[in-house]
Amino acid sequence: MRIVIPLFDRFTALDAVGPYDVLKLLPGAEVVFAATAVGPVRNNVGSLALTADATLAEIDSCDVLVVPGGPGVDQHLVGGPLLDWIRRMNETTRWTTSVCTGSLLLGAAGLLRGRTATTHWRRAGDLVSFGATYTPQRVVGDGKLMTAAGVSAGLDMALTLAATIADRTTAEAIQLAIEYDPQPPFDAGSPAKASQAVRDRLAAGLR
Repeated sequence: MRIVIPLFDRFTALDAVGPYDVLKLLPGAEVVFAATAVGPVRNNVGSLALTADATLAEIDSCDVLVVPGGPGVDQHLVGGPLLDWIRRMNETTRWTTSVCTGSLLLGAAGLLRGRTATTHWRRAGDLVSFGATYTPQRVVGDGKLMTAAGVSAGLDMALTLAATIADRTTAEAIQLAIEYDPQPPFDAGSPAKASQAVRDRLAAGLR
C-alpha cells in the first residue's frame, strides 16, 4: 500500500509528520515524501526540512494521498503543477486526505465541491469559497475524501484512516505504540474554548 505525502515550501511540519508516524505502522505500508524535486523541503518558518525521496513526476498513482497544509498552500491555490498532480492522484486513490489548510488544495483542485469538509478554523471561509460545506469537526469523511482540522487533528485523521484500512484493534495498537493519550494542560485548543485574551494574543502574532 503506497501512501504519498507531497511537500512544498512553507508546509507545516506536524501536518506531514503526524500522519506519517501513524500510517507508517500499517501492515504493508510504504510512505513516500514527494516534491517537485528530490531533496530537502523547508517548513513554514524555515527552521526544519523534510527530505523528498521522489519527485511528483515520478509518482503516477497511490493508494492514500495525505496533503499537508501550511502558509505555503496559498501560492498554489490559483492553479499549477501541484493542483494538477493532486487531481491525477485522486483518480487513483482509495483515500484522498488532508490536514489543516491542505484541504484548501483539495478544494482548489475541485475535489470538495458539494462535499462536507474541515480545515483550520481561521480558513473556513476560504474552504467554503471552493464549494465545500465547512464543519468544525476534527475529522470529516465524505466518500473517499477525509479532511482534518488544524495541525494536531492530523493524528486523529490518520488513526481514523488506519481503523478503516485495517481494523480498530490495529489502529488502537498504533495509538498505543505512539502513546497518543492527549491530556493538554490547557483547554484553549479551539476558538469556542479560548478566552478573548488568548485570541487577541494569537491575532497579534506568536513570532
